[in-house]
Amino acid sequence: MKLQSSYYLNQDVLFLAKDLLGKVLFTQIDGQITAGVIVETEAYYGEMDKASHAYGGRRTNRTEIMYSQGGVSYVYLCYGIHHLFNIVTSVKGEPHAVLIRAIEPMIGKEIMEERRNMPVTKSAISAGPGSAAKALGIDNYFNGKELDAEEIWLEDHGIKYKDDEIVASPRVGVAYAQEDAFLPWRFFVKGNKYVSKPNKF
Repeated sequence: MKLQSSYYLNQDVLFLAKDLLGKVLFTQIDGQITAGVIVETEAYYGEMDKASHAYGGRRTNRTEIMYSQGGVSYVYLCYGIHHLFNIVTSVKGEPHAVLIRAIEPMIGKEIMEERRNMPVTKSAISAGPGSAAKALGIDNYFNGKELDAEEIWLEDHGIKYKDDEIVASPRVGVAYAQEDAFLPWRFFVKGNKYVSKPNKF
């Protein structure tokens, strides 16, 4: 059930961003396991994508992990507050990534409630990439981790969404990316309450 490293080598990051909807993201921290169903993603298309940290072949200490072979995590701090969790995809040297924007809590709900200081019935507990990461306990420690190991991994539980159950819309917060800001590379499960705002398209 655990996704193998070969899954992440697919060079079509748009396919993976959609296919990851319904997959289950797990963390194990100090023996405590939490997991959630991925219900919202965004694709970042390597060096050609003006919204990507790797646009134009930018290689810095922060972005170097994006050039790894797919199947590792890329975690960065946004606005100095929120840790955002991305899955590096494709082959070595091609810096594609998928941002996990929202999860539906599944396992370890009480732990998530403690981390987020709110009940799991509130969609805000894991809607939005910062909230999803915090609910799962993901911080800078998880940057560069293999995604088929014991601390963080993904599983296929057979949850599939049909095309008409998935909405494709522009990504959030990438106005700086000029025309690329309008690309419909954000994917979410229609009607799922844990999808971040704006969720009406």
